[in-house]
Amino acid sequence: MDREIWITGIGMVSSAGVGVAAHLEALKKGDAPQVDNDSFAPYRVHPVVAVPYEQQIPKKADQRQMEAWQKLGVFAAGMALDAAGLKGDAERLGRLEMIVAAGGGERDYAVDGQILTQAPLSEHPAEMLNERLMSDIRPTMFLAQLSNLLAGNISIVHGVTGGSRTFMGEEQAGVDALRIAEARIRAGQADAFLVGGSYNAERPDVLLIYAMADYLWTHEYAPVTEREDRGGGFILGSGSAFLVVEAADVARARGATPLARLDAVASDMPARKPGSVAASLDGMWGRIAADFDPSRGVVFSGATGAVGVTAEEQSVLARRAGDARVHVTGDLFGHLVEPQFPAGVALAAAALSEGLYDDAVVTGVGHRRGEGSARLSRVG
Repeated sequence: MDREIWITGIGMVSSAGVGVAAHLEALKKGDAPQVDNDSFAPYRVHPVVAVPYEQQIPKKADQRQMEAWQKLGVFAAGMALDAAGLKGDAERLGRLEMIVAAGGGERDYAVDGQILTQAPLSEHPAEMLNERLMSDIRPTMFLAQLSNLLAGNISIVHGVTGGSRTFMGEEQAGVDALRIAEARIRAGQADAFLVGGSYNAERPDVLLIYAMADYLWTHEYAPVTEREDRGGGFILGSGSAFLVVEAADVARARGATPLARLDAVASDMPARKPGSVAASLDGMWGRIAADFDPSRGVVFSGATGAVGVTAEEQSVLARRAGDARVHVTGDLFGHLVEPQFPAGVALAAAALSEGLYDDAVVTGVGHRRGEGSARLSRVG
């Protein structure tokens, strides 16, 4: 089978606002993004706006047992279901499959600190560590919240009870979540998916991880593509993006309105060496977007700002995209890691649904591994 695929629902929240309309408005204005320069200095983050969680997570008890990254994801997923006309439809939600891209949840900083303080003082640090793990470990059997708790909470709050998968793996998790949903619908293995992810950047532990690897931008704010000469780096952002992706025949039968057509999704993960990212993106563009029309097209780049790979991506876009407008999503809401690619696809679909463009390409380049591309077009 080779089924036509529609995007019928989008939910988004980030530093740019709540909902698709707020993000499109921020995109059109082109104002400087919201940046918190002080809370985690010398590192910066794009903090999420105030979110009316009660609109999608009405029970306070549900909100209390979720940490920020889960609440963001459950909220955005609910928005996508609302937009697709699936909210409360138990029969269809029971068949709706879900693929979530998410990293590990927030750590228990108090336990981490106590263990790190005691370890150098203990005569038997290995035994001490085992004792602390047995007494202080979370009920999830992990020192952080498990990534699949997001999918579980979406299922509980919104009643999405079809098959569920959770992918970890930074940016590439978001690429492959959408690629697999597209491939399975195209092949007739499933009819509809809820796809997306969430990320909370306002956490010392994730900033520490990327700071140790020298990936974070520490200078005054600069657009993503203007950081190369000062060593590169990204500014993490908090947010979430979810999409409802359906076979067109199924969506049409239930009277759903398409936002955009999802024509293709491609991913790649070659060994990183000079020129490999450019070759990978160029190859994917040739496979899925060889007939891209710059006069009525747009590109949404998920460039991170990481040195080297960002320049390679921009060199391909300069040659392939022609005169098409190129939006770098990191300039709008920062780097969302796992949901960065779904967020780019969501923005592209929203722009197409508004009639701003007829054709769209979305690119994603992981800061240290993996590349992805998607092709979308306007319906009607």
